[in-house]
Amino acid sequence: MTFSPLSRIRLGMVGGGQGAFIGQVHRLAAALDGEFELVCGAFSRSPENNRHTGALCGLPAERIHTDWRQLIEDERRRPADQRMQLLVIATPNHLHVPIAEAALDAGFHVFSEKPAALSLSEAQRLANTWRIRGGLYGLAHTYLGYPMVWQAREMVREGQLGRLRKLHVEYPQGWLGEQLEQQGNKQAAWRTDPALAGASGCMADIGTHAFGLAEFISGHRVSELCAALASHAEGRRLDDDGDVLLRTDQGASGTLIASQVCSGEENALKVRLYGERGALEWHQMEPNSLLHRPHKAPMRVLRAGIDQPELCQAARQRLRLPGGHPEGYLEALANLYRDFAAAIRRGDGGDVEGVPGMASGLRGMAFIEAVTASQVSERKWTPLPSTDESGD
Repeated sequence: MTFSPLSRIRLGMVGGGQGAFIGQVHRLAAALDGEFELVCGAFSRSPENNRHTGALCGLPAERIHTDWRQLIEDERRRPADQRMQLLVIATPNHLHVPIAEAALDAGFHVFSEKPAALSLSEAQRLANTWRIRGGLYGLAHTYLGYPMVWQAREMVREGQLGRLRKLHVEYPQGWLGEQLEQQGNKQAAWRTDPALAGASGCMADIGTHAFGLAEFISGHRVSELCAALASHAEGRRLDDDGDVLLRTDQGASGTLIASQVCSGEENALKVRLYGERGALEWHQMEPNSLLHRPHKAPMRVLRAGIDQPELCQAARQRLRLPGGHPEGYLEALANLYRDFAAAIRRGDGGDVEGVPGMASGLRGMAFIEAVTASQVSERKWTPLPSTDESGD
């Protein structure tokens, strides 16, 4: 399809009704560059919430659908110049694959919340559908949209740290320190329900973010791991805390810590990489700074900003403001949406350049499967299952 300079890409959304944090985040990020227009949605199983959310988004009643199946069928039947082009999936995990498969079958591109699936086998089934049907597929690993994450990746690739020896990534939160699932909190309820979240709680929800970030920046692939998971809230059925030892395909060792019961913590994702020639450190809650510690030289702080000439091109093209003007979570997700828009406008198929895709989804599910297997294994050190990586 040919776009006029002013035409916007038509967006649909499943999930993300009022009270669901991530839905509004997606809507704000998609709108930031003016590339997308929300034209339809099925936001909640609650009819009242669904209607209310759609009305707040300015949608006409006929484009506010009662469920995702109705949305996909109705949009498929619409004229080509009216129907949605990209479907955003912002639901609990158990619906990610069914909705994505149906959308791809109907000819729509898909941008899904992570993890990609409930299990590795389910993710592999989705990958087969994607390869057969075509279309674009992306995962909302938002932290990979931060400019300084790309700066760190480029410095590792250039050899500024030398051979990497150790990776350390941690993601502590404190919000599930109380049993919110027993207090009517819907976000806590589905994340602690194996039928909706899958085999893992904390590791699937935020551990996959840490895992993806570590592999993305380092360029290493985790080959085996040794995990210890815990559930600190009485009666909680899935892990809310975990510690993982890592070994990579290039001989580095590492640790990954993810927890949602670290009282007092907010969203303290951070990564540290150590090589023969120095170290890098990045904190998500201070995303404009990247710490570089060269061996036997003073530490330096690289700062984000389009006016910072020492930054690599990949980092600078993801920045919007001069130095000293904070950019954060919404801008990071908006970077993924901007790359997605460019791929749609070019008529690409398969992967979206700059956006985690099917290969990332398969790796994330392999990580979860290895973590849960290691937890119950007497051997403990567990290889990651192989994945077919013709994506991303």
